[in-house]
Amino acid sequence: MDRTAAIRKPPRANTVRERLTVPVLAFGGILMAVMQTVVVPLLPDLPRLTGASAGAVSWMVTATLLSGAVLTPVLGRAGDMYGKRRVLMAALGLMTAGSVLCALTSDIAVLIAARTLSGAAAAVVPLSISILRDELPPPRRGSAVALMSSTVGIGAALGLPLAAVIVQYANWHTMFWVTSALGALGVTLVRWAVRESPVREPGRFDIPGTLGLAAGLVCLLLGVSQGGPWGWGSGRVLGLFAASVAVLALWSWQQLRTERPLVDLRLVRQPRVGLSHVAALLAGFAFYANTLVTAQLVQAPEATGYGLGLSIVATGLCLLPSGIVMLLLSPVSARISAAHGPRVTLALGATVIAAGYAVRIADSRDLWMIIAGAAVVAVGTTLAYSALPTLILRAVPPRQTASANGVNVLMRTIGQAGSSAAVAAVLMHHAGPVGGVPVPTLHGYLLAFAMAGTVALVAAAAALCIPGDSAQDVTDGTDETDGTGGTGGPDRARNRTRGARNEAMEGA
Repeated sequence: MDRTAAIRKPPRANTVRERLTVPVLAFGGILMAVMQTVVVPLLPDLPRLTGASAGAVSWMVTATLLSGAVLTPVLGRAGDMYGKRRVLMAALGLMTAGSVLCALTSDIAVLIAARTLSGAAAAVVPLSISILRDELPPPRRGSAVALMSSTVGIGAALGLPLAAVIVQYANWHTMFWVTSALGALGVTLVRWAVRESPVREPGRFDIPGTLGLAAGLVCLLLGVSQGGPWGWGSGRVLGLFAASVAVLALWSWQQLRTERPLVDLRLVRQPRVGLSHVAALLAGFAFYANTLVTAQLVQAPEATGYGLGLSIVATGLCLLPSGIVMLLLSPVSARISAAHGPRVTLALGATVIAAGYAVRIADSRDLWMIIAGAAVVAVGTTLAYSALPTLILRAVPPRQTASANGVNVLMRTIGQAGSSAAVAAVLMHHAGPVGGVPVPTLHGYLLAFAMAGTVALVAAAAALCIPGDSAQDVTDGTDETDGTGGTGGPDRARNRTRGARNEAMEGA
């Protein structure tokens, strides 16, 4: 058989691999969310286990947040330049290395450094979505992207009970050995089942832009995450915010004058891209309050008059239905986007999130109503999170997909950080003594729900302001842009990708 025939008729193993591409990438997304969540049940005990202060232990979360925010757009750009599969494997490898380090040590400095490495996993979802755009035909793309977006919530819902069970019945290092094994499996599966995308954006890597973005984001997120402990009016926090504004303003000026920028701000100025990023920030804020408040509410002591006094394991199981809902509804969200456009799906999702918080406000004493309200918020999150990458895919050229989706995920991360800080401030302000210990009041929790619900409605309004989809977008979801805001058409994108594949075949 000649080489041409071999290319026309790939072996059966390749067909199996192609069928496993979506499940393998979804596994990576779930693994990323699990890795970010598993440390949460450990936080109350880590000061005793490591001999460190509670403030030092909190940096295990802060370090992951900061590194993830910085590395997501950086690795997205690297994926567009050097190959998305290659960079995806590197991100999963860093995550796994961080987990191995956590399993081997009890030293808090090493643990913080290890969690910083694990933050690279935040780039897994935008890189995977970009691979799906390049590799899947349009009829399969919508549902696959929706599933990939939902893995963030699915993994978070699965990770908490998994970690709680391991922590309760085994040595805490066991949890990190388990995640290390899962990470190694993820790298192996991606190497075996995922093909390298031929779509590239060549050029020099923007090192000044990378350093500027890193400095600006570290100042911003450090100020947000430490605003409560340090004091929002303290010199350190105000100085960090001022530095962030100055550095990011200078960074924006540099990006607009660079031929191959890390983040193409010209795309961000387009309403379809810029408003999608704004909606992502607001949706991230609204979604994250659900997990934060629910976990604290059900674990509150019964002496408060509203708390259920549940264990960490029981708390994780309360959040499990939300993960199942997100898994089951991801195909539905894709169908809604295909029929009515992703901006409608995003607006609907944000409205459903607000409705879920209305349920929480109506009744936050009965366990089943708490679970139902959290599940409604999960329904809205599934719709919103599945629509966001679809909006980005339709608004940017294929060669910039990973970096643009990386920025969108970054905006969600900033929203989640803001939500964490805002919820903490509300609950701290509305606290009363129970057994001599300050505990948030029910009124404080209800105010947090109202705040998150209001932000969700603002996200819905932002979604409706996004310019409407064309008829081509709604019918088949294959709109591609040429990078200037115009539509290049699906055929042009497919021909460009097909040509790149043929060149790759010929050079193999």
